[in-house]
Amino acid sequence: MSNTTLTRCLAPVMVALTLVVTAMPSATAETRLRNICRIKGQEENVLRGVGLVVGLNGTGAAGDGPTMRAIARAMDLLGSPVGTNGLLDAAAINELKKIKNVSLVIVTATVPATGARRGEKLNCTVSALNGKSLMGGELTFAALQGPNLQDRRVFALCSGPVNIEDSELPTVGRVHNGCQMEQDVYTPFFVRDEEGIYITLVLDKYHASFHAAAAIAEKIEDNYGAYFATTQSSQPEDRVEQHYVVAHDATNIRVRIPKYYESRPVAFTSEILETIINDEDAEARVVINTRTNTIVISGDVRIGDVVVVHDSIVIEAGTSAEFTALVDSDSANPSLERLVTQLNLLKVSEKDVIEIIRRIDVAGKLHGKLIVQ
Repeated sequence: MSNTTLTRCLAPVMVALTLVVTAMPSATAETRLRNICRIKGQEENVLRGVGLVVGLNGTGAAGDGPTMRAIARAMDLLGSPVGTNGLLDAAAINELKKIKNVSLVIVTATVPATGARRGEKLNCTVSALNGKSLMGGELTFAALQGPNLQDRRVFALCSGPVNIEDSELPTVGRVHNGCQMEQDVYTPFFVRDEEGIYITLVLDKYHASFHAAAAIAEKIEDNYGAYFATTQSSQPEDRVEQHYVVAHDATNIRVRIPKYYESRPVAFTSEILETIINDEDAEARVVINTRTNTIVISGDVRIGDVVVVHDSIVIEAGTSAEFTALVDSDSANPSLERLVTQLNLLKVSEKDVIEIIRRIDVAGKLHGKLIVQ
């Protein structure tokens, strides 16, 4: 028989609670495949560049070398060169040091997973490398390049007024629709080889597991078996065992597009993502946010045979507990959910509950994955 005992000293009286652990049947949850995975190739891309924000009310800083060179380069492009033959002389440096309404910034823009076309406008974020505030400033121009540092192409140009969204962080702002694409960015979602066309499903990190990948591959094989069968050779001697859906690992599932859909890969991909799957074996997981003192328990998280003493709280769980337990379960491991509920009834603080859970995990008695944010 399993039991769990939780006590807390409340001077001069000790209050004892016995947890009642009831084995509840796991409910079968269903979800669509698009909710737990993406198609390989459909990823966001970040464009980056360096720019100048001008019009600051004395909150900029131009005395450092990089900013002065950026100002000189900008002046040169605008037809008002500074210095001689592109070089900054002493007089030019002294003049540039006096400028206090300019700040050098890093500019970034995120291209959505569906890609972007030339002329399309995106929001961009500017972060000051120097200066005190970007309030009231305007991004003059910035040329953004792609994530591949070897590719020197300019994918977008940025300019526009800077909006400060957090007054406590005035060195970071946003330019709404300030990034205009100068190059098309495509995000291909299938690959083609001599055998056919393939897409790859990528499970998100919170659902990736060998069990889930195998179950999804089997589900797709069952749903599209008839289409896959027509892809095989009509000659009996040429027929071999083929798997058109292969789970390569816990995250990636490769699916061959049947010939019936080869001219319509978008339709096939859409249907695949709408596939309904069972999520009855969700991973047991505890997510703790130490900043907000939030605890989220998913799946059937159990506790092993352990004794925890924390301040005035004593927790004893497992088959070795000496107290008489009220048990309605044949499980030897009480649930973490019930433990947290009883701790809350005792008005144990959130920080203490979090620390108790972490100590149980360190002892190797938390039967689930602990994620601390």
